[in-house]
Amino acid sequence: MFSHVMVGVKDLEASKKFYDAVLGTLGQAPGMANNNRYFYRSPAGSFGITTPINGEAASVGNGSTYGFKAASIEQADAFHAAGLAHGGVTCEDPPGWREGAAGKLYLAYLRDPDGHKICVLHRPG
Repeated sequence: MFSHVMVGVKDLEASKKFYDAVLGTLGQAPGMANNNRYFYRSPAGSFGITTPINGEAASVGNGSTYGFKAASIEQADAFHAAGLAHGGVTCEDPPGWREGAAGKLYLAYLRDPDGHKICVLHRPG
């Protein structure tokens, strides 16, 4: 459905270190430079970070969450731990199972160094 998601950041290099670490736990290669941006590309789409091209300050989307898919609980936990080790802050409930209309999901939420809410999700078999 999506071709890409782009997130505005204040410190491009600090954000690259954060996203290289958390996305690396999912098997994603480090971000590739493209002008004043970094892209994390996969067959399923692209995730990018950039300083805003309009020259204004980056800001957080209230109510926005950027979700990434994990192949296992262990991978989701590694994602969360890498985020905490690289300037992220845990948010929502602690990592763990949730049940709801979408079924049983293992979720872990973080705020990145700029305050964007990100999530890693593992859906069992």
